[in-house]
Amino acid sequence: MEKLLFGTAGIPLSTEPRDTLNGIAQVRKLGLDAMELEFVQNVNVSAEKAPSVRKAAESNSVILTAHGSYYINLNSPEKEKWHASVTRIVQAGERLDSCGGYSLVFHPAFYLKASKEEAYKNVKKGVELAIEELEKKGARKIWVRPETMGRESQFGTLEENLKLSQEVARVLPCIDFSHLHARYKGKYNTYPEFRSQLELVEKMKGKEGLKNMHIHLSGINYGEKGEKNHLILKESDMNYKDLLRALKEFECAGIVICESPNIEEDALLLQKTYREL
Repeated sequence: MEKLLFGTAGIPLSTEPRDTLNGIAQVRKLGLDAMELEFVQNVNVSAEKAPSVRKAAESNSVILTAHGSYYINLNSPEKEKWHASVTRIVQAGERLDSCGGYSLVFHPAFYLKASKEEAYKNVKKGVELAIEELEKKGARKIWVRPETMGRESQFGTLEENLKLSQEVARVLPCIDFSHLHARYKGKYNTYPEFRSQLELVEKMKGKEGLKNMHIHLSGINYGEKGEKNHLILKESDMNYKDLLRALKEFECAGIVICESPNIEEDALLLQKTYREL
């Protein structure tokens, strides 16, 4: 991709009837360019249906990404849960590949009682194994994206995820700027701060990091422990206009997925705002 494309986290709310194929068509009808398959509870596109999803995405020129299971913790001290987490990443990535998508986001881990160094080792080991399994299954084009997370109890600072991407092939972060704003209790919401985050991406991953971005953005509600819930952009303090300005200045390219409760309305707002800069 040579520019930023905008899309929805899941099937647009205005889709009738609400299913994946109609959702893809509705994304195109709205004038958006991307849709994130929500595999958060389970991989809800069957192997039989995947070719139809691929065909719909191709015919509508809609880029597909996916959000993996919420039930992932690559720092679990329980071996069964750790291995189950790896399996869930692989299952989502394999199905996304069958659907013709390219980028899989997931919440990597909780620190629990581990040190941050221990947690990093465990997450890295899990990501490496997941990518190895995806390669064996032929899903070699999938980018695996640990997400920046909105609470300090969660593994997923921008630095941690960029370090992973330096050390493991086919890994790049999903940068959720709203999560980072919430994680640090209101910081990272000004133009200079957004620039500093993008400078870090460029420092650690070069132009590749800026030209292959997967971004999550929404309004966000937060407190002392970080993220509480997503909000509509205009009902939050998220400074999306300056973020978009910074993304344009750095000539970033890739996908911006809107996770606001009114997904397509805010996705269109972001797209319009960006185009008018």
